[in-house]
Amino acid sequence: METQAVTSPYDDGPNNGRPPRGRQPGPGGYPPPRPSGPPQGARPMPPLRQGPGPVPPGGVRPSGAPPYRGPAPQGADPRGPVPPPRQRPGPGAPNTQVPQRRVPANLGEAPAQRNQRSGKATRPNGPGGPRPAVTRSRWRTIRRVLYILLALVIIVPCAAFVVAYNMATVPRPSALKTNLVATIVASDGKTVLNKVVPPQGDRTDVSIDQIPPHVRNAVIAIEDRTFYTNPGFSIPGFGRALRDNLLNREDAGGGSTITQQYVKNAYVGNEHALGRKWRELVISAKMARQWSKDDILTAYLNTIYFGRGANGINAAAKAYFNKKVPDLTPAEGAMLAALPREPSNLDPEKNRKGAESRWNDVLDAMVDTGAMTKADRAKMQFPQVVPAAQSSADKSDQGPNGLIKRQVIAELADAGISESQLNAQGLQITTTIDNKTQQAAVDAVQKNMPGERPETRTAVVSVDPKSGAVKAYYGGDNGQGWDFADHPLQTGSTFKVFGLAENLDLGIPLSKMYDSSDLTAPGTTKKITNAEPGETCGTCTIAEALRLSLNTSFYRMELDMGSGGPNKIAAMAHKAGIPDTIPDLGKTLVEPDGSPPNTGIILGQYSVRVHDMASAYATFAASGVYHKPHLVQRVVAADGQVLLDRGSVAGEQRVSKAVADNVTAAMEPIAASSLKHGLAGGRRSGAKTGTTQLGDTGQNKDAWMVGFTPSLSTAVWVGTPDGTALETSKGNVMWGSGLPSDIWKDTMDAALQGTPNEDFPKPASIGGQPGGVPSVSVSPSAPPPAPTTGTQDCGQPIPMLPPSFFNPCAPQQPQDSGRSPG
Repeated sequence: METQAVTSPYDDGPNNGRPPRGRQPGPGGYPPPRPSGPPQGARPMPPLRQGPGPVPPGGVRPSGAPPYRGPAPQGADPRGPVPPPRQRPGPGAPNTQVPQRRVPANLGEAPAQRNQRSGKATRPNGPGGPRPAVTRSRWRTIRRVLYILLALVIIVPCAAFVVAYNMATVPRPSALKTNLVATIVASDGKTVLNKVVPPQGDRTDVSIDQIPPHVRNAVIAIEDRTFYTNPGFSIPGFGRALRDNLLNREDAGGGSTITQQYVKNAYVGNEHALGRKWRELVISAKMARQWSKDDILTAYLNTIYFGRGANGINAAAKAYFNKKVPDLTPAEGAMLAALPREPSNLDPEKNRKGAESRWNDVLDAMVDTGAMTKADRAKMQFPQVVPAAQSSADKSDQGPNGLIKRQVIAELADAGISESQLNAQGLQITTTIDNKTQQAAVDAVQKNMPGERPETRTAVVSVDPKSGAVKAYYGGDNGQGWDFADHPLQTGSTFKVFGLAENLDLGIPLSKMYDSSDLTAPGTTKKITNAEPGETCGTCTIAEALRLSLNTSFYRMELDMGSGGPNKIAAMAHKAGIPDTIPDLGKTLVEPDGSPPNTGIILGQYSVRVHDMASAYATFAASGVYHKPHLVQRVVAADGQVLLDRGSVAGEQRVSKAVADNVTAAMEPIAASSLKHGLAGGRRSGAKTGTTQLGDTGQNKDAWMVGFTPSLSTAVWVGTPDGTALETSKGNVMWGSGLPSDIWKDTMDAALQGTPNEDFPKPASIGGQPGGVPSVSVSPSAPPPAPTTGTQDCGQPIPMLPPSFFNPCAPQQPQDSGRSPG
């Protein structure tokens, strides 16, 4: 009997229209019959049937009933057709549709549908697979980044601040290490040359009531106007320090409060680093809660550095005004308040203009803060300070080493090591001074100077041509007096070698012949003569003219260079090592008004220091390689921190090797021909004497001897402190071939004793001509040399040279002069 299927408006038939499952036909049979096609597990799901299913028997189905699928046609998907897309009802219309779930087309589509319902994106199935839609919210990522930044910028620093705050200890003024002696030693690292003792001795503290209100107000006005209201630190200042450290600026860390400055000096140091600034901020915050503002201000004024080795306001009052703190006037207090920013550079004795400018800033700030009236401000006059030498408590540097100490301190300042570090960190300063060479220079002076006239002075400097290291330095026997080795002086004929170097650089060899007779200066009626009236070589090589130090030959050589000759000679001197500027002189090798040099440069018209000449001649000794001269080799603080280590610095080839070696060759015969000042043991040297004349008096005022071997270059000057006539002990005119050459030879012989004799390199050709001194020095066709005796009317000094410098009509060479007067 055939069973009648029961129909329902809510049913699609048995199993919702699906075929019976089961092994046997009928309801619940399993498994379903396998359709034809690939084996199980390897076939894809059959495609869905498109379009609406057939209308069920009986007409329209009830509202809300699922669509009738009916029996699947032959070859159709037994699971039924795909329902039509859901339609959004119109306004006010009831939603009569029930959303239907779309059946996945295959196994790979099912996870995708789940991810779509959960809001997750799916990855492609592989190369060439479908590209999924990315639905992850970008705001979620942004929020997470913001959370991390918030933690880094606010939460972590705050937590670190709390930890550091609880661990920090607040220092007292006694925590500041002051008055640590710095030791200056020779190159051996052991021999003590001098010591730098803080001039004001032990620091003594004063109480707040001992510091006049106008002094306190001056410091607060210029350093920290909000001192009494701020929390001890400056957030904007810390921000600027952060910025400047990130930008690696030299002045990173500025903008501190008075509290922060005290902490920096007494505890954390002056290192340009964020870690140091952080510690400063933490301790300052804690100090501001534990100390009163008056206590902080007192501690600051008792420890801050004011220059001249003065730590604290009490020492500063003594150093600058020889007063006690309570006796300071408002003008004096304002000047002291101006110093802490740059204590070493604002000392009025060194920098009056800068000190006055900063002092005016302090007074203006006091007016702005109400600490001073405009009427009182208008009455202020800059106070007079006592000389630094009088305020110094260190009396140990009375001898020659005192001037070495002065040069060392200046060099440390140039290297960025402050006076405060020098006085507070117990530095060990290793110099380049060689004990043997230094002693040789001192002994040479002490041997030759006794018996000379009391106004006669000398200076000796020796430099290593291979490194620029200053091996000996003697600027005088008064360690606190005038340093003649560091004072600009006219060089006379020793400057001719720079003109010769420029001529060689232009391709003109040493064999070039020049007339040595008198000549008239261009544009004048005045004559140029040699040091001895009538002395001449006729027409001879420029090498011979250098040996005889003939002014006329070198003047003609300069004229042959054209109108730019003086500038060319100056440029060559700068290449060799004469600095462009000199303190207390300004620009070198120019006229007083700064205009270009004139033709007097070839004869040594312009001023140069003794150690500059030793350095420049060392460049020729090193075949044209320049090494910057220096006295300080290494600086180490008491805690082991290395503040400076020059190491081995490579030189710079400034003058061509061929030029330098030819200059040396021309200078080799001079020492022996200058009253037999050749070095002991036949040691080869290059040298040049020089003398400058004292106006038209017939006297000299400066006498030089500068010379070198491959290992040592030494410059010697002899003169007077006030530029008066320079005479020998017998009252005769002094020349470079006399006392200066005696000191030079004794210094070189003692310093080089026991070292091997060295040869200079063979000079290369110049301008296609063989290098070196030619075998023929005088032209065979030249007229015979004029006699060197008798008198000659040679006129007055030429107007191109200052009257105080050069008289072309010098008297005949006295008996104690040599062949080459210089």
